[in-house]
Amino acid sequence: MEQQLVDMTTRVEVLEKALGTATLMNTEIFYWWCTALMIAIHAGFLAYEMGASRAKNALASGMKNLIAFAFLVPTFFYVGWWIYLSFPGGLTYSEAGNAGLPWAANMGPNLSDQASGIFYAAFTLFAATTASIMSGSVIERIRISGFAILAVFLGSVVWILGAAWGWHPGGWLTATFGLHDTGAAGCVHMIAGFFTLGVLINLGPRLGRYNKDGTINPIVGHNMPMSLIGLMLIVMGFFGFLGGCIIYTGGGWTTIYNTPTTLSAFGFNTLMAVAGGMIGSYLVTRDPFWMMSGALIGVISSASGLELYYPGLAFLISFAGGCVMPKINTILVERFKIDDAVGAVAVHGFGGLWGLLAAGIFASGYPNVIEGAPPVSFFGQFASAMVFLLLGFIPGYALSYVLKMFGLLRVAEAAEVTGLDKAEVPARAYPESAIPAFSADMVSPSPAE
Repeated sequence: MEQQLVDMTTRVEVLEKALGTATLMNTEIFYWWCTALMIAIHAGFLAYEMGASRAKNALASGMKNLIAFAFLVPTFFYVGWWIYLSFPGGLTYSEAGNAGLPWAANMGPNLSDQASGIFYAAFTLFAATTASIMSGSVIERIRISGFAILAVFLGSVVWILGAAWGWHPGGWLTATFGLHDTGAAGCVHMIAGFFTLGVLINLGPRLGRYNKDGTINPIVGHNMPMSLIGLMLIVMGFFGFLGGCIIYTGGGWTTIYNTPTTLSAFGFNTLMAVAGGMIGSYLVTRDPFWMMSGALIGVISSASGLELYYPGLAFLISFAGGCVMPKINTILVERFKIDDAVGAVAVHGFGGLWGLLAAGIFASGYPNVIEGAPPVSFFGQFASAMVFLLLGFIPGYALSYVLKMFGLLRVAEAAEVTGLDKAEVPARAYPESAIPAFSADMVSPSPAE
């Protein structure tokens, strides 16, 4: 009997070990595919920004996205992941950050570590998303070199500091204010949106955008179908993005705050949010570009409380966001003369603000599992939103101002008139456009003639 108990105990231990290994493998595989799916976001930004540009600027607009993606991978490895692990308590260094130093064992092919690399990969794609949010707003007049500097600073320093503060199990914004931001409406979208606003103030509008009397001239992209397809790709990539916002523990799914959730909740509310934002933006604009931008507004509007809302409520929150954000963009463009080429400040900056405040209204009182942290409240969401706003806007304005002083922010007027493709890219998007139209005079006579 005693031997049977020993054998049974051994079998249980073996099964528990096997279950733990399977959980780690499943978690690793899940984030692998979330990361892969998030690349669709960047394919989408690539397409929609090129389509939103005039033909003479199409490749330069695309190159910005490619360069940002390429540069953010190594800079986030060397700096970004360390920042996230080091500063959840504010600006006081935590020794947990040692695990994120580029020479640490966790930052290499350590076969016993099935978490660090895959989480780094997912967070790197979040970082690249912040740069892509800024990228669309500044098309057709920013220097590629200046944009690369801004993108690296935003993606590998600014947003990840906000994530350490408010999108971390021990972040001080949650510990102090009870911040709840499951889908990163604040630390990704709001920070990137207000960073972009700071850049746009220094960058200035495109030539010909405004007349001396303040009236506006429309500047239309050369390929709206390409932009619409790009925006739909971003919506697809959001399923990877939002999947990367939750954690599988073996006993079930949790948010970044260790509060329980399910993929089912995310499935319901993501689709309802997409539809609500699309319908809202369509009703107030009748514009296909804004209708598809409304899909992004919808996801961002419901992101902070995505796992908490009843699907019908998620639809209404996102519908409201879809109705309001195009109007905010109109105010920025017409009253404040902010030439945001794709409306990113309204969609991501103010959309992220609405997402945080909506959680404060509709999820108020929801308990946090972090010891000593207050429950979700409107005041806590608002206070955290103000931190994100300042964390985004001040660095964006300051760094772009310095670049402007050194002549690194904006291309020369002649280059802008000619087109950035000719000035900054050794290739042509549509070379056949230089060939004269076909005519009978161009046909070579046949040998018989």
